[in-house]
Amino acid sequence: MKRREFFALAGAAPAIAPAPIIDTSRVPTRKVGKVEIVYKSPGPQPNGLQATSDGLWIIDQGPGNKAYLVTWEDGKVLRGFETETERSSGLTFVGETLWIGSTYSREIVRCDARTGKALKRHFTPGAGVIYPMAGDPPARSSPVPEKMRQPRPARQDQGQGQPVGGFQQGRVLGAQALGTGAHGQEWRDGKLWFCVPPSRMVYRLDPKNWIVEKQFPVAGNRPHGIAWEGKFLWVTDSNLNAFHKHDPETGEILEKIQLDDKDPLPHGMTIWQGWLWYCDDVGIVCRLKM
Repeated sequence: MKRREFFALAGAAPAIAPAPIIDTSRVPTRKVGKVEIVYKSPGPQPNGLQATSDGLWIIDQGPGNKAYLVTWEDGKVLRGFETETERSSGLTFVGETLWIGSTYSREIVRCDARTGKALKRHFTPGAGVIYPMAGDPPARSSPVPEKMRQPRPARQDQGQGQPVGGFQQGRVLGAQALGTGAHGQEWRDGKLWFCVPPSRMVYRLDPKNWIVEKQFPVAGNRPHGIAWEGKFLWVTDSNLNAFHKHDPETGEILEKIQLDDKDPLPHGMTIWQGWLWYCDDVGIVCRLKM
């Protein structure tokens, strides 16, 4: 093959397309109950929730990356321990184990649900440096007043030496940015579901062989918690300040819940007995009637 023919073929090769920007302006909005602040989280930076019959699991992104099992009624801690994860975001409970998104190590870690000890570590499909796209919503911060927040200790990102969040890494650290990984986690019929902000995707994965079986794009640039309502999967986006209901087979968005600008900012989420529970990472656990 001649040199010019090689470069002509290379130029004709299709590029890897980024996730599309999805227009949700015509998606029907569900009318829901008013957001209630139920209680403060036991940790300063809750970043994932999972509903169980034993109580509400919370993963905290603060020092120790602690996991807590708390009562539904008043947030009393039934169980709490450090986990072997890094800047955790999202968790799900399966048979005395927890699957946790170890965001800053770009891993999904299966941990013992009584000790936090890591049983198995996996790479995160779609992990990487979060990139901006034209049309992205602006970054949104929590509107919760300081007096209502949990005190948050000062902390630097492990391994980076600078207090740089996932959305700032590419801009501040450039080529030194290591990126981030998975957020919300869910388990259904032996398969692990999770969302990944850098790729703006939801994935369904077989944990036996760690092969992705399905993926679909999300509505915004900051997907976070995910939760099942019947056969449909809800995904929250912190910058859109909204929740979107997807058909998990096609990825189509069928419905949305839009929060008010004054409501606590959604991060982790779960659904339990007709209530949508979510956490703001300033230390607040909320709910609204669906």
